[in-house]
Amino acid sequence: METETKKLVLIAILLGVSIVLNIVERFAIQGFSGLPMLRLGLANIVVLLILYTYGTKDAFTIMILRITLVAILTTGLGSVSFLLSVSGGLTAFLLMVTFKSFKGFTVVTVSVMGALGHSIGQIFMAIFVLSTDEIIFILPILMTLSIPTGIFVGLTTKRLLTILGPQMGYKETF
Repeated sequence: METETKKLVLIAILLGVSIVLNIVERFAIQGFSGLPMLRLGLANIVVLLILYTYGTKDAFTIMILRITLVAILTTGLGSVSFLLSVSGGLTAFLLMVTFKSFKGFTVVTVSVMGALGHSIGQIFMAIFVLSTDEIIFILPILMTLSIPTGIFVGLTTKRLLTILGPQMGYKETF
């Protein structure tokens, strides 16, 4: 199989995995906690994996496709949930790419920054969409929860980079 074809097939499979992780997590955690904004961010494992192996453009494409397809399958493109996902995803992505570009930051640090960025992006979009400033009081809770979830996602991604990275052309060692 050609290298580009292999890459495209792998990215398509990973997109499917990220969609399934997002939908399962959405319903499992929301049903368990009752909090629609609370997530582990498991789908972000795929974004990080692609960011580290194939680069910014492919990771951004996967993130946007996942958010859009999950919205189509669940709440709709015009929903508040979609707007929160887009704003959280874009903020997280911006922070992850920024921190990845600096030497010395590990995939775990990049993941934590993404989790923190997602919380910040969601809260500010919620303030705008819901026209209420009171929701800002949720931000410290979400940011506090973002640290352990970001660490978990980062450690999982690090392990997957060790296992799958060589097949994906990733050469860095940990």
